[in-house]
Amino acid sequence: ERRQKAYPRLTHPLVRDTRDEEFRRASWDEALDRVARGLRRHRGAFGMLSCTRATNEANYLAQKFARVVMGTNNVDSSDRRCHAPSVEGLAAAFGAGGGTSSYEEIERTDVVVLWGSNARVAHPVFFQHVLKGVQAGARLYVVDPRRTSSAEWAEGWLGLNVGTDIALAHAVGREIIQAGLVDETFVGRATSGFEEYRALVEPWTLSLAQKVTGVPAPAIRELAHAYGRAERAQLCWTLGVTEHRNGTDNVRALIDLALLTGQVGRPGAGLQPLCGRNNVQGAVDMGAAPHRLPGFQDVLDPDARLRCESAWGTTLPPHRGLDLAEMFEEMETGGVRAVYCVGEDPARSSEGDGGQAVRRLKALDFLVVQDVFRTSTAELADVVLPAASGWAESEGTTTNSERRVQRVRKAVDPPGEARGDVDIIRDLAGRLGHAWAYADAEAVWNELRSVSPDHYGMTYRRLEEHDGLQWPCPSTRDLEPPYLHGRLWEGDPARRGRRAPFGLVPHVPPTDLTDERFPIRLTTGRRLDSDNPLVPGGISPSPSRLGECVELCPEDAERYGVVVGEKVQITSRRGSVVASVWIDTALRPGLAFTTLRIPDEADADQQAPAVRCPIAGTAEYKATAIRVDKLPLVTYVG
Repeated sequence: ERRQKAYPRLTHPLVRDTRDEEFRRASWDEALDRVARGLRRHRGAFGMLSCTRATNEANYLAQKFARVVMGTNNVDSSDRRCHAPSVEGLAAAFGAGGGTSSYEEIERTDVVVLWGSNARVAHPVFFQHVLKGVQAGARLYVVDPRRTSSAEWAEGWLGLNVGTDIALAHAVGREIIQAGLVDETFVGRATSGFEEYRALVEPWTLSLAQKVTGVPAPAIRELAHAYGRAERAQLCWTLGVTEHRNGTDNVRALIDLALLTGQVGRPGAGLQPLCGRNNVQGAVDMGAAPHRLPGFQDVLDPDARLRCESAWGTTLPPHRGLDLAEMFEEMETGGVRAVYCVGEDPARSSEGDGGQAVRRLKALDFLVVQDVFRTSTAELADVVLPAASGWAESEGTTTNSERRVQRVRKAVDPPGEARGDVDIIRDLAGRLGHAWAYADAEAVWNELRSVSPDHYGMTYRRLEEHDGLQWPCPSTRDLEPPYLHGRLWEGDPARRGRRAPFGLVPHVPPTDLTDERFPIRLTTGRRLDSDNPLVPGGISPSPSRLGECVELCPEDAERYGVVVGEKVQITSRRGSVVASVWIDTALRPGLAFTTLRIPDEADADQQAPAVRCPIAGTAEYKATAIRVDKLPLVTYVG
């Protein structure tokens, strides 16, 4: 209901004759003809933004439209903001960018480590599996700057300083080595770079780690021994690990712990990144990424390109495209002049910096938005196409964090003249000279199966029969184990294949350091009743029951002389925002929490460039230095 009030539902195509005029209602024929004309002029300067809430079929067609119709690999999704470091880190270590375990295995493990994840709030369905594991005897450890509600169920809570994940992981690794808990057989035959890793973590003694991370040395030692001695252990993480300037390195540091102890490639042992939106994993799997073809195949792989070229009747660009952040940069320089935005709201939530994103979108020669709601980005568009919801008004599939592909079934018709994403993209491609004869979503899925070996065995019939299947699923008859990388335990080197390399990553502190002027470290996250409010540069269109507030510990609230409900000004080096105070005993002095981002409303000459992970392109959202100022009392006279 709140989202409806903020963003009204789109029910009819909208066009405007000039940017200075208001939208007017149009027919589908007029709207699609306008889009075709606008995009045809910009084949060499085009970007596609796909949607992590849309179905796999919609994401597959979106990336195919970019590559086949527009001839570019410039396609990306909001995965870039959150999950990309997990994908890149896992791919670098194992060659596949998905979690290595199933949810059911969490229920049958001995140790669960939630690192940078308040899963009880942010991933409540997954946390039910964690609770079943705890009730069956698993030991739960939570690594988080806040003593979260997830930590209430934990045997141990490690409250590290924001941005010190690698330091803590290296200290855990060193203690595992020093205690003789390394699985030497696994390390010797299935990994590479161990000696270099040993040298890298050697300086990270328990005492040094305590000084840097703020975690007591006995707690670090306890976690290291629990994880290292466990027969089966699961290491899970989410945005607390990835939303840093070294997010991919953070992921590699956690993977190293699994490699040290052989906690991967076996039942009940594994690595589990948790996705926020319903189809983050699926968007990447379908090829909605500048460097990946469907089935997580490298766009630089000639065999993968040939497989897709044969199915699509085209020649693909043999190089990676622009990611989300790079597309925004190219809007500034003229390298991207037209954008097709499906189900995303980059004016509010893109990798662009607040007002800069809006300015860059306004500077485009042509912008078409295809969405369920009339978003902030839709207000900037030349043409707006009303789409059906991906979860209740469409047929198709989605892929969750355990790599499970599940059917989505249409429950109701979309309102007005809104149409499904698949139908819209198919008809638009036809106007640009590509007659795609897809009768329905299943026809799209079957084409995806023909180009992705990992999805080949997943027919709609089998997905319904098994209530979903995990990839890889190369056979229409057999099922693979629910865990990945069992090959690493094979005795035959040929069957074992590529060794998993240790990630030799250094500890790097956050860029935005606290000081006397900005003494508080602000970190961000979700609340249970807030709908993915983590958007840079603005406030969510669907705030939680608490409203948009800043949470302080009792000591800091007393220090600043503020009480619950009082409005304060939160100021960073790049902008400020007014929010209400909430007091939370889960926080420590010097640490604040909020669901909103500090908007970039400062003057242009005060803007600091966004610091991003050089591998995944994810910005550092978890470590902002701020100050909290009381607002002056206002007296009304008369």
